[in-house]
Parts: sequence; structure tokens; C-alpha cells
Amino acid sequence: MRNDPRRIFGLGPFGVFGLALLMTSSLLAAADDPLALVPDGAAAVGVVRLGDLRTNPLSSRLFRDFDRHLADGDAARFLEEANLDPKKDVDVIMVAGSPKGSGHGEGLIVFQGRFEPERLSAAAVLRGAVRKSTPDGPYFLLPDKRKGKDEEGEAAHRHEPGAVAFVSARLVMAGPELSVKKALADLSAGGTGFLKGDGIGKERGRIDRKAAIWALADVSRLPDREPRKGAGDAVQGLAAAMRSVTFLTFQAVPKEDGMTFSLTGLSPSGETRDNLEDALRGILAVWRMAAQEKHPDLVAVLRKFRVEKGKDGVTVSGLLPAAVLKSLGEKEKEKK
Repeated sequence: MRNDPRRIFGLGPFGVFGLALLMTSSLLAAADDPLALVPDGAAAVGVVRLGDLRTNPLSSRLFRDFDRHLADGDAARFLEEANLDPKKDVDVIMVAGSPKGSGHGEGLIVFQGRFEPERLSAAAVLRGAVRKSTPDGPYFLLPDKRKGKDEEGEAAHRHEPGAVAFVSARLVMAGPELSVKKALADLSAGGTGFLKGDGIGKERGRIDRKAAIWALADVSRLPDREPRKGAGDAVQGLAAAMRSVTFLTFQAVPKEDGMTFSLTGLSPSGETRDNLEDALRGILAVWRMAAQEKHPDLVAVLRKFRVEKGKDGVTVSGLLPAAVLKSLGEKEKEKK
């Protein structure tokens, strides 16, 4: 017993068991965190913590979007058969995007909440989903409802088939088949390096822990997108400045009186920071002018938005009062 490693480290047999249990619990907790599944090499990640927003005025707009997307009869029947109410049962939504050729697929969505995997699986199969097996767990290949033929008789839509994995009573993941298969493998391996600060995770420290909505994006690795036709000079200027920004962060923190937000563009170039500051001030001025007629209560709010230039980036921030959020939501209802 003199050389028993349990004695050497000062642990009895129950201490060893306790340590093993603690390590297992930590691993399970990490695997249950959607952020542990952000793909290595992801260019962007966004999170919406619905559980933190249910009592916030912004929630009515978010949940109204849920209702609009789920208004289709078959979607409603699927939710009923699966005993799933997204507005009550989903707590966190994580969306991650990866560049083409990354080996992770181009997109992954992870839902954390309360689910019934067996009922979800049965409802999916009833609608044509096909169960697939991998060494890391099963997933379902979804039927492609967008298939069509072009004038030459070839497939009009060429894209990777969609898939979904009902991982547990706490976790569901969806996306292109390659994304879901890779996420299952990452889950089996204990998660990716995002939570350790790998890749875009290195900028996670810029996000307030109380943020209910936040996003990180490595702009240099995102596809270039031109602003929509007819966009004003301010938007054109902002888009031009953003092409030179290396990284973007966004966060929104719920408050009793509304929601605070901040958007930061990072760049090592002083000239780029100057251009971005000018563009942000210009677009805020345009928004104030536009709001005078349609949303006059927004003008005073927009005047309080701040544009601040720092040593490594430019930030626009402000407060969206609860009363204004509620008013905007009611006006949208009136339009419908």
C-alpha cells in the first residue's frame, strides 16, 4: 500500500471516486454548452439566449418571428406531434458559420432547451426524414422540398442536404449534413476549442456575460457582400469601411428599462478606424432624419447613441428603451 497512487496524492478510495465523478460532470457540462460545439475554424458565431429574454419587451418581436416562420400547417403539426413549443422549450440558439472548404460544413445551428428526442425523431420520420448512423451518434437526413428542374432538365438547386440530430433531452443540432456529422464527432471528443479561446473564441472576452444576444465575426474570412441597390450614401460608406475591418463584435444586454447594445469594428489601421467613425456618425444622422416622420419617438433615442473610437476599434452603443421597443412592436402589428 506504500506505493498506492491514491495515498501518494492524499486521496482515499472515495476521494478517487469523487474526483472521477467531478471530472465526468465537468465534461458533461461542457458538452451540454452549445458554445462547446462552435466549429474549429468558424468565421462567425451568434447566440440568442431566449431564456433571458422572455420577460424583456424585445421578446415579443422575437417570438412573433417564431410564429411567422411556424405558421405553416405542417410545421404546426410537427411541433404538436413532437410536444415542442419553441417559445417555452428553447432557451439558447447558437448559429455558427464556416468558410467553404473548412471541412466543417458551412453552417451549424444548435438549440439548447427541453426536448423529447423520441417524439421529435418519430415526427421527423413521418415526414420523410431518413435515420443515419455514425460512430458518434445518429442523425436524420431531411427530405429536400426544394428540388426542381431547370430548362435544361438539370437540378435547379445544388446544395448539401439538410440534417438534424436530436442529441439529448437538452440538445438538438441542425444544418447541412457535413456540419451535423462533424458536430457529432466534436461532441464525442468533448467539444471544440472555442471555449478555450481558440479561433474566433479569442475575442469572446469582449462580450458581456449578461448579454442575451451577441455575435463575433472574423470579417476577413466572410464572403464579400455588396449593399442592396438603392442603399443611401451612409450605408454605402459604412459598407466600404466594413470591408477593411478585421473583426466585428455585437452584444445586447437586457435591462429593466429596455436593452443596451454595442457594435464594435476592430482594425489595426488608424485610417480605417477614422473612416468607420465617420460612416457610423453619418448613418445615425440619416436614421434620425428618417425616424422623424415614421417613428418620431425614436429620434431622441438615436440622439443618445454614442460613437467612440478606441485604440483598436470603433464602437457604436446605446439604449433601446422598453417603451420604444413596445411601441415599435405595436406599430408592426398594425401593419399586419
